[in-house]
Amino acid sequence: MEKITVFIVDRQTLYRQGVRQALAADEAISVVGDCPPGSEALNLVEAFAPNIVLLDVDLPLLRGLDIGRQITTRCPQSALVALTSSPDDDQLFQAIRSGAVAYISKEISAEELAGAIKRVRKGERPINETLLKRPRAAEQVLRQFQDLSLMGKAMETLATPLTPRETETLKYVAEGYSNKQIAHVLGISEQTIKNHITSILDKLDANDRTHAVVLALRQGWIDIGESMKI
Repeated sequence: MEKITVFIVDRQTLYRQGVRQALAADEAISVVGDCPPGSEALNLVEAFAPNIVLLDVDLPLLRGLDIGRQITTRCPQSALVALTSSPDDDQLFQAIRSGAVAYISKEISAEELAGAIKRVRKGERPINETLLKRPRAAEQVLRQFQDLSLMGKAMETLATPLTPRETETLKYVAEGYSNKQIAHVLGISEQTIKNHITSILDKLDANDRTHAVVLALRQGWIDIGESMKI
């Protein structure tokens, strides 16, 4: 069985070593690297291309979650899991905006962390459950969308396992565009599109592109009613 690859970004060396040791006990998980936050972190995540990135967000808020946003943008194949020692509504809200799929307290056990990692790898978004337990944070999310149609799209984004860029990519796939055409429209490389599609197939457990489109349409995650011309 292929192991779930994990990369740890945390400012505390001892904590990174502790997480490494804790996860080593689970045969389904392999920690492929770790480092402190900073410019090197993004380069290393790109190089290792792990399935999961565990990110310390206890840094000054904008700095920690800015790293998170860069990871989700430049490394779409890597799911972002935010780790915090002091959970709060504002931080949760910012974690959602950064593209994190889970928001986890550092106080959880090794077994709970491993369980969360496995859920994320299956395409689940535990952050949705966390949001539902914190009404104030949910209200912050909804307040960003005064227009009802935009609010609906926001809630779809929270419910889907796909990132916004993956959803956009899949809409073009549904319209019959090739990887090269999608890359041209979105202004990114064809390899990045291939990475997005690989991630989509994995998250949706789809056999191919067509199967992924069918699954996403059935769940209401994409809508191809509006024309998307190049």
